[in-house]
Amino acid sequence: MMSNYDIIVTGGGHAGCEAALVSARMGFSTLLVTINVNDIARMPCNPAIGGLAKGQLVREIDAMGGEMGLCIDEAGIQFRMLNRAKGPAVWSPRAQADKKAYHERMLEALRAQEGLEIREGEVTAVEVSEGVARGVTLAGGETIYGKRVILALGTFPNGLMHIGEESFPGGREGEPPSCELSDQIAGLGIERRRLKTGTPARLLRGSIDFDRCEEQPGDSSPAPFSFRTGRLDVEQVPCYITYTNGRTHDVIRRGLDRSPLYTGRIKGTGPRYCPSIEDKVVRFPDRGRHQLFLEPEGADTDEIYVNGLSTSLPRDVQAKMIRTVRGLESAEIVRFGYAIEYDFFPPYQIFPTLESRIISGLYFAGQVNGTSGYEEAAAQGLMAGMNASLGLRGMRQLVLGRHQAYIGVLIDDLVTKEIDEPYRMFTSRAEHRLLLRQDNADERLMKYGARFGLIDRGLWEKVVDRRRRVARAQRRLRRETIGRDRCNLLLGGAGVGGVKEPQNAAQLLHRPGIGIAEVESSLPGGGLQLSEVEKEALEIRVKYEGYIQRQRRIAERLGRMEKERIPEDFSFDIESLSREAREKLELFRPGTMGQASRISGVRNSDLSILMVMLERARRSSGKKARA
Repeated sequence: MMSNYDIIVTGGGHAGCEAALVSARMGFSTLLVTINVNDIARMPCNPAIGGLAKGQLVREIDAMGGEMGLCIDEAGIQFRMLNRAKGPAVWSPRAQADKKAYHERMLEALRAQEGLEIREGEVTAVEVSEGVARGVTLAGGETIYGKRVILALGTFPNGLMHIGEESFPGGREGEPPSCELSDQIAGLGIERRRLKTGTPARLLRGSIDFDRCEEQPGDSSPAPFSFRTGRLDVEQVPCYITYTNGRTHDVIRRGLDRSPLYTGRIKGTGPRYCPSIEDKVVRFPDRGRHQLFLEPEGADTDEIYVNGLSTSLPRDVQAKMIRTVRGLESAEIVRFGYAIEYDFFPPYQIFPTLESRIISGLYFAGQVNGTSGYEEAAAQGLMAGMNASLGLRGMRQLVLGRHQAYIGVLIDDLVTKEIDEPYRMFTSRAEHRLLLRQDNADERLMKYGARFGLIDRGLWEKVVDRRRRVARAQRRLRRETIGRDRCNLLLGGAGVGGVKEPQNAAQLLHRPGIGIAEVESSLPGGGLQLSEVEKEALEIRVKYEGYIQRQRRIAERLGRMEKERIPEDFSFDIESLSREAREKLELFRPGTMGQASRISGVRNSDLSILMVMLERARRSSGKKARA
């Protein structure tokens, strides 16, 4: 085993796996250090991949050559496209995962990857010399040298678990925390804070009366996550829905005096968007019930995950609470829910490349940056591995814009906003979400995967050809005229008003209730000769053409601010700026005017002043250079 590597990745969770794979695939010797190989790509919380906005992240990871989409396509046991009843901007794929199969598939990919080694061990320190990361030290004292180090530590840094009145160290159930490493990183001058997350109980499948619950089946024609997967052929496993009730809430209220959340023992901040069940009951006292999803943890496992019932209540309270729920009256608890507090390192301390501002060559990815979720972690791992590799190549590192990808939104939010709770991606966070659809992630991002050798160039060329075919078909729809009678027949069938004159096919497709199938069957020159995927892309382009063009114009206008770069050594100690603006700008150190504009507390008047001072600094620099 080598003792010198190009890139060392610490942590075998979803961030670490993607970081290690992309580093090795870009041609750099890579070491992945993890405490236990059997816990690689583990799902300690919800056994699912994707969901609202998260599904878009997975498609983007896949488009650039990541592994998560391929893994879930092979390990998924139920696939659904969420929000189909709404517009395509918020369609999001989600899959229930077989946790064991997902781990095995990811481990297989890691072991098969040329240039990648996996080593079991605990990293206790990052080796730093003259402000540059040089490697890591393992428990026992061995030092392994690397040119870049990526920290993907999950919830392990000083992890503290809580169940009722019990508190005990742990990174997650059954595993020790990472205390020495967290303390050593803080000793390097990197600020750390505390966050909290949690998980619900797992129930024995055979003890649940599913007949008393609502069945939630998968899609009849499931769509894969990966652009490299063909047709999905999977026997889908149903999930079920049930609800809490007044009796459940009474049990919870009686147990609050023993809840670590309400007795002050938990200091870290938990997520508002995914509160514990005791938090829901307290914050929403008028709600008579809360929805729960009963989700299998695998095709062959007996464990059922109770999504929506995250808790740190005492074991006896959890048991009473669960057995008040319809269908769970006789439920047997396999594992109790718990809360976990952990250290994170506020991401104002990293560049948008995910490299530390304080220690050169040190990258942070995943929950150590204050995020929550497998998908957010994997996206950061991919970008950290890619940028560490690009840095070693001597190339400019990749920073995706908010108009380019949800990944761009994610990282931009991390480096420009205060993280005071675990960050989770939502579609509402993206201003240009109609441009950032799950169906066009390959058109937006696969060029990077092909450019860096992570995606077969032939696959990218097929995407380019598909885009051309759809654009050609769109032009044809604008040319082809459909007679008034045929238009009115279709519009009448859709229950909308008719027209007085013939319409071109694009105009007809714009109308509510009219789909691509009706328009295609009415074309004078015959069918479109497109695949079903291409027809769906065409329909979205035509129906939302005005909105898409408007968002593109806004993105282009905002893009001009992103090109206004701010020098790294620029001083924000400008008297005419508001005090809050000076403090925030010095803290976040934005690299562009666009980033500066998104920092809370920086007003439009501050931006105007900043633009003037930047121009003065450029002119002064130019005069000095000429002198």
